[in-house]
Amino acid sequence: MKEKITEQSIRLFEKKGFSETSIQDIVDSLGVTKGTFYYYFSSKEELLMDIHLGYIDDLLVHQDRIFKDPAKSCKEKLFEIVFMLLSDIKTSGSAAKIFFRELKNLNEEHSSLIHSKRERFRINIEDLIKKGIENGEFRHDLNASIITFGILGITNWSYQWFNPNGICTDREVAEIFVEMILKGIQVN
Repeated sequence: MKEKITEQSIRLFEKKGFSETSIQDIVDSLGVTKGTFYYYFSSKEELLMDIHLGYIDDLLVHQDRIFKDPAKSCKEKLFEIVFMLLSDIKTSGSAAKIFFRELKNLNEEHSSLIHSKRERFRINIEDLIKKGIENGEFRHDLNASIITFGILGITNWSYQWFNPNGICTDREVAEIFVEMILKGIQVN
């Protein structure tokens, strides 16, 4: 039931927004009582935190798995990260929208925890860029921090427009993004 409450809440938060969705809306949509809700969550904010943690923790686990693969180059790992973020839209696009849009509704303690996890995800990518610079896969004159923010900006905004059932697959979009990141768009 906890998963059903979470899944339905994500749908409602995506459609109506966190502030505009009441606990009553959630339980009515599931045909359960408020007691059922409060059995699993002490508040709507705790539910929102649960959604945030589920989303970022899953990304961190996948990122760690990619980065620990000794057979992959930095370029390959970069592609895998971009592809992971795009393919995640198929299964977690609504949760991503909630993650980026509703962070402001977490209390300071919860917000701080989520920010630290987001920062860890970002620093891991920055470290990958730095390693690629050091081993000669990427240009030596790059600003790894700005490149990282650019990569995250490109991929994080994709949940707003990317349709996994559209004309391009998630893999094709990831290939386009990574080629653009690695080669730019200037004619040589």
